[in-house]
Amino acid sequence: MSMPRFFTLSARWLMPMLVSSAMAATEADYYPITTFTTPPGTALEVGSVELLPDDRLALGTRRGEIWIVKGAHATDPAAIGYQLFASGLHEVLGLAYKDGALYATTRYEITKITDSDGDGRGDVFDCFSAPWGVSGDYHEYSFGSSFDRNGDLWTVHCLTGSFGSAVPFRGWALRHRADGSVVPTCSGIRSPGGIGFDLQGECYYTDNQGPWHGSSTLQHLVPGSFQGHPAGNVWYDRAPNMGPRPLDPIPEAYQNGRPRNEANPAGDPDRMVLERRRIKQLLPPVVYMVHGKIGNSSSAVICDVSQGKFGPFAGQMFIADQSHSNLSRVCIETINGIRQGAVIPFRSGFKSGPIGGRMDARGHLFLGGSDRGWGARGGQPFSFERVQWSGKLPFEIHEMRAKAKGFELSFTQPLDAASLASVNSSCIRAFTYAYREQYGGDEIDEVKPSLSEVSLSEDGKTLRFSVQPLTQGHIHELHLDGLRNTKGEPLLHSVAYYTLNEIPR
Repeated sequence: MSMPRFFTLSARWLMPMLVSSAMAATEADYYPITTFTTPPGTALEVGSVELLPDDRLALGTRRGEIWIVKGAHATDPAAIGYQLFASGLHEVLGLAYKDGALYATTRYEITKITDSDGDGRGDVFDCFSAPWGVSGDYHEYSFGSSFDRNGDLWTVHCLTGSFGSAVPFRGWALRHRADGSVVPTCSGIRSPGGIGFDLQGECYYTDNQGPWHGSSTLQHLVPGSFQGHPAGNVWYDRAPNMGPRPLDPIPEAYQNGRPRNEANPAGDPDRMVLERRRIKQLLPPVVYMVHGKIGNSSSAVICDVSQGKFGPFAGQMFIADQSHSNLSRVCIETINGIRQGAVIPFRSGFKSGPIGGRMDARGHLFLGGSDRGWGARGGQPFSFERVQWSGKLPFEIHEMRAKAKGFELSFTQPLDAASLASVNSSCIRAFTYAYREQYGGDEIDEVKPSLSEVSLSEDGKTLRFSVQPLTQGHIHELHLDGLRNTKGEPLLHSVAYYTLNEIPR
């Protein structure tokens, strides 16, 4: 793959931009949403979605039901049909299909369900795996994946409340093998909202704002890692494969570092950076789902597996937010062995609070959820919906990548070079969250770096600029409201938030 060639903008390019008078494009022009009618007499609070043979879907619900869906791919939403497959379970927040059976992750176990007589209803219910505990606390949700490339199921388990782990493996990620054995995989989990894989089969989950989490996050489940919340570490004696128990994070040390001043313009690294030096197993969030801006309660993790049938974002990740009733887009890279990346708004306007979601190979993204317990901007108590690409190419930031001295951005359409006059130091700021035991937290330790050396590739689709200083551990917030494509059109979404865990060497 050839690298883009860049030229530095000279003064003759920095002229006023003529803004198109055409009506501004909307998200719906590129990614329309189809809202399905749900079965009468039931609250279809979708907590999980699985793909089945013959274009069927399985939907698991917070009410403990599993529905088999036909016709969800049809152009006419009225073609959809539902059949109840199972009921009486407890919060089906994970579904996986294998060899004719469904594996449902519920609050208390993974249940293998088989339709032995072929009448469309599950009639054999076997406990496949149940190594974690349940105390009765409301907060003890459990989320499950589909089968991974090795034939394993992954589960992530909320703590007991926000601050404790009253029963085994609350606050952990576990892997469940086909022979029924269980592998404790990661500690440090607080309140997951979803779990899924990228194209390479790496596993991720979303965690939600709370103690030791200033914001909701997307986390990389690296076996043996500590994800940040220490309460569940009391179960290390049941996980000898994990090695020594991590050191606990220091409750208040390094909260803000030394203040920035003339003698110390960069300040100290943020607290997560310092604690990573002390706690060798601590893995930082891949991306902070910036609280109040991207969302408030991250949920489903959905990979674009469509190879371009869902538009120009093949291989990227989409993260749902139950509270804001939206989807955001995440592009990820690995720097110095650590995953990090940018989150960019993608699609708002879902009818309820999305929790469960999957994409199929044809580019149909199915999403459903509820507003029960937390409320959701969508306004409806539950929903089941489909998102597709209209075929029109949106003008978007395609990717944002870190460089040794700044950032490089690619775009889905060529930029008008004249509009780069708008790219300056006023476009960027950096901040972080305190890594602390208190619940949540504000944006702190703001940095206002300078932006310079703006250059554009010959094809107009790759932008590079220097940022001084780059601050390790900070979220770098970039606003590009003044950029235009060669038709004079603005970006559909002009903001990106890059979590800079590592600065490229």
